Amino acid sequence: MGQEPGADREANFGSPKEPSKTPWQGNPLQEVQARKVASILDSCNTGDLESLIGLATSEYGFVEDDVRRIAWPTLLGCNKGDSYHEDICQDWREMPRHKDEDQVKLDVNRSFIYYPENMSEKELERRKGELSDLITEVLRRHPMLCYFQGYHDIVQVFLLVLGVKHSVPAVAHLSLLKIRDFMLPSLRPALSHLRLLPSIIYAVDPGLCKHLSATEPFFALAATLTLYAHDIQEYGDIARLFDFLLARESVVSIYLFAVIVLQRKEELLDIPDDEPEMLHSILSKLPKPLNIEALISKTMDVYTYHPPEKLPFRVWHQVSSYSVLKTTRHQAQTASQTLADGAFYFKGQAAALQRTELREEALKTIQKYRKPARALGLALCVGVLSWWIRRNGGIYSFLGSALSRIWRGGTGIDA
Repeated sequence: MGQEPGADREANFGSPKEPSKTPWQGNPLQEVQARKVASILDSCNTGDLESLIGLATSEYGFVEDDVRRIAWPTLLGCNKGDSYHEDICQDWREMPRHKDEDQVKLDVNRSFIYYPENMSEKELERRKGELSDLITEVLRRHPMLCYFQGYHDIVQVFLLVLGVKHSVPAVAHLSLLKIRDFMLPSLRPALSHLRLLPSIIYAVDPGLCKHLSATEPFFALAATLTLYAHDIQEYGDIARLFDFLLARESVVSIYLFAVIVLQRKEELLDIPDDEPEMLHSILSKLPKPLNIEALISKTMDVYTYHPPEKLPFRVWHQVSSYSVLKTTRHQAQTASQTLADGAFYFKGQAAALQRTELREEALKTIQKYRKPARALGLALCVGVLSWWIRRNGGIYSFLGSALSRIWRGGTGIDA
């Protein structure tokens, strides 16, 4: 719906302060969609985040890209002043090179596979150049962030929807406030998200959870790490899904995957539970086609009836207080946080992560030397005992004294 993805987004489509002046391009809207667009723009204009989140969740989402160009930055809090705007005057090309730029280049070369369609080679190269510059600028302005493979899939969608200029602050806010756990020095926090998955499935269907119990939830990593942009090939579907994921709490992405698994129950139960490799292979690929609207509706049902705090096995209590799962626990938190807030949480979680890794390394070292230390301690005890026995009359004298003590202790009779 609407104009071709990636059409020129740098034209002036209006601002949240003047939604009524936003011109429409592309196909005419149905009456219900036109009414919804007016409500979305009005919510952006008045700063009514609760209404905006509801509109993003309901059918059609933000309808088309011209509206997303206003609504997404509003949801991410890009319309308020923060540290991004303070240092934007410095040319990012003059900033120190980020350590992950070589990997960025490799991944960008594999971008724009499915959309936009019918691009010429020249247009494709231009798109790739814009994507590379966008990712590199965000990383150089926020060098603490660690690039992960699949990040380019997310940023590619932002570039096509928002255009180059408006994507930079939006991607910066997304990175530090919504997907920060994925951009830490270790993937451990990202993997911790997946530990919620079995608990969600168990809360809804204990039998299916038991059937999958031998299969580690790593099958969900690629989809959840990239906000499903790596797996969904239809531009309209991923743009619509981003409406939902950007509006909702970060943990909702895990609930979405749980719902996808639950909807495949019959298919999964046909596979023996003692074949985890086959189950993993099936679960790691999203079914096609996906009914995005139905998935969103069902996800909100499961999320409402089984909120994170009430999940079994106390998995929510194991989540770091610095994790995006908890710092975006309430819908409007992302829009109210600044990049400085994101940097604070990043440093706190990185420090906690380092302490955990040091503690685990220390335990491994202790485990490694436990048996040799135990043997050494036993040898020392034997040596000391031998010296004492020789000094006090030999083995028979020692045994007699020991038996006498045992007797006195057992009978309470003094010898």
